[in-house]
Order: sequence, then structure tokens, then C-alpha cells
Amino acid sequence: MASDTNLTAIRAAARGDTGEKTVFKILLTISFCHLLNDTLQSLIPAIYPLLKNSFHLDFGQVGLIALTLQLTASILQPLVGLYTDRRPQPYSLAVGMGITLSGLLALALAPSYATVLAAAGLMGIGSAVFHPESSRVARMASGGQHGMAQSLFQVGGNAGSALGPLLAAFVLTKGQSSLAWFSFLAFFGIVLLANIGAWTKHHKSYSPKSIIADPARLAAMPPAHAHAALPTGKIALSLAILVALMFSKFFYLASLMSYYTFYLMAKFHVSIQSAQLHLFIFLGAVAAGTIIGGPVGDKFGRKYVIWVSILGVLPFTLLLPYSNLFWTSVLTVIIGLILASAFSAILVYAQELMPGRIGAVSGLFFGFAFGMGGIGAALLGKLVDLTSLNFVYHLCSFLPAIGILTSFLPNLEPAKTKLPAPQRSTV
Repeated sequence: MASDTNLTAIRAAARGDTGEKTVFKILLTISFCHLLNDTLQSLIPAIYPLLKNSFHLDFGQVGLIALTLQLTASILQPLVGLYTDRRPQPYSLAVGMGITLSGLLALALAPSYATVLAAAGLMGIGSAVFHPESSRVARMASGGQHGMAQSLFQVGGNAGSALGPLLAAFVLTKGQSSLAWFSFLAFFGIVLLANIGAWTKHHKSYSPKSIIADPARLAAMPPAHAHAALPTGKIALSLAILVALMFSKFFYLASLMSYYTFYLMAKFHVSIQSAQLHLFIFLGAVAAGTIIGGPVGDKFGRKYVIWVSILGVLPFTLLLPYSNLFWTSVLTVIIGLILASAFSAILVYAQELMPGRIGAVSGLFFGFAFGMGGIGAALLGKLVDLTSLNFVYHLCSFLPAIGILTSFLPNLEPAKTKLPAPQRSTV
């Protein structure tokens, strides 16, 4: 008869857990690498005004840069996740950062708009390679605290997104070529990610096939997940709702991340540097809010976090287009804090709907997030050209109303699986 210890290991492996304590050293390192990756990625939106002036672009062409960056990432991430689920690649993280480095250098030296698009595509590919495997690493090091781990991982990315505009405001004073200075961040990231790859390669959960158990005993075990009895149709509907919520969140964020600087400059006549600082404040609020969603979801359930973070932001988005500069800054901070808590909760909720597909689910949702950001930026850019920035911000203010769909999600409590009591010998 298989031992209870062996059964615990099997069940943990099925959930993607290792039965170990949370490895904060790895979590903090992968979060910091996420910061480096997203700092480099966020440099592109931060220099949109510079690129617009240098290459005489309209808003539609600016949106196409964002679309190229985000769409390459969104298409490739699920494919990368599916591949690494079947054939783990522990050193792919360092490779992804290397691709980002090449895109960064190409962007710094780009002589034409076409080269800018190609550089944005390379940076999107680097991001596509980085996110699925890094999300898996965060889960491996979580010690079962999946929400907390994903929030810590995400806050690194959000902090990096906030740092990009701030660094751009002070470092890129000499123009586009100044981007080359950021290559040192990419080199540092490659070194750290190579070390994480070595840790991942030797982690015991990296080869679940090494666990052996009695098939009869395993078959008698209850499901490892409280939602295991959900029919396929219900799971598909839940995933569709999560996708709709992601659309609401990231389409709205696209309006702020891509055009907030232009909005402030046009409506309040602030300088480019001042607008970039306001963007940094907003993205800093997003980074601060990200850490909330995961731990709260671990304790109270993901659905409640999703409900509050999407629908709860609606009153503030509706007020934003009517506010002066001071209240615009205040409201964007509130919006960033509330809206940011959604993603880690949505991601872990989806991972619990589809256990055993951590890379694929992570790649799908990271990819969808990038895709919605890129498509949103491109479509909103065209809409700005046809109408105005004010009209676009009025229109986007209603997007969080889609959060009402959260009511149709099933309640998935945090997995608190109890092993069956050992059978007493009758001999």
C-alpha cells in the first residue's frame, strides 16, 4: 500500500504544488526580473511623443507600434506555454531577455518607422518567452500560496511598467539613442535568469514523472480540487467570462498607458516631462494595488476580488473625464489601485479551473492581456484621429461595467484538500 507521504506528493504534484515552504529568494528574484523585463517593455509607450515627433507619426501609427509589441507577445505566449508544459525549458527565461535586449538596441538605433516596428516586434517576442515560464517558476516557489506568489510576481512587472516612464523622463533627454543605456539592465537580467534556470532544472517538481504510487489507491482518492466536478461546459463558460473581464480591464488600461500623456498635454497643457511623471504616478498605483489581489484571494476567494476590482472601479472611471488636473491625478491613482488587483486573482482562478496546464493558462492569459493592450491602443489611436481624446476617455469610462459578468462565475474556494484517513489493517 502506498504511504500517505507518497499520496500527498502525488496530490501536490497534480495541483502544481511541491509540499515545500515558500521559497522567497526565488520569488523575489523572479519578481525583480519581471521588473527588469517590464521596465524595458514600458520604455516604448514612454517614448511615444518622441517617436511621434521624430518620424512625424499620427495617432494611428503610434497605436500600430503598440499593436506590434503587444500582438507578437499575445500570439506567442500561449504557444510558448503549451510547449514548455510538455518540454520544460529552464533556460528559456535568459533567452527571452536576450531577445528583448536585441530589440532594445534595434529601437535605440532605428533609422525609420519600419525599423521601430521591427524592434517592437522583437521586444514582444522576448516578453512572450519570458512570461509563461516565469509564472510557472513563481508557482513552483509558492509553497502552495499561489495567489500571494502571483501577486508578488505581478507587482514586479507593474513596478517595472511604472519605472519605464520615470526613467524615460530623466534618462532619454538626449533622444532615442539614449535607450542603449538600458541594455545594462537586460544584461543583469540575463545573469539572474540563468541562475533561476539552474534552480528550476534541479527542483523536484520539475520532473513529476519520478513520483510512483499504487494506481488502485490513487483512483480511490477524492478530487484534488473543489471544482473538479464542474462540467466542461461550465469551465468553458467561466473561461469566456474571464476573457471578457480581461478585455474590460486591459482595454481600459490601454487608454491610460498609451494616451494618458497626450491627454494631459492636450487638456491641461502640461509639459512632456510632467505628463510622464503623471504616468509614473498612475503606474506606481497599479504596482501598489497588484500585491493586494493575490493574498486577499487566497483568504476570501478569487471571485470576490475579481468582482470588486472590475465593477468597483466604475464610479471612478465615470468621473475621470470631468475632472481637473488635481482630481485626474487622484482618480487615476484610485483606479490603478483597484483595477490592478484583478489580474493575479483572474490568473490563479483560471489555473484552478485547468489544473495541470499552468504554462498554457499563464501564456493564454498573459498573451490575451498583451493582445488586448495592443489592439486597444491601435483601435483607440484610430478613434482619437477620427474624434478626440476626450471622446475616447468618455467612451472607455463605461468599460468596467462588464464586471457584472462576475456574478456568473462559480465560487471556487481555495483548495483545502484533506487526505482520506489511512485504512486500518484488518489482519
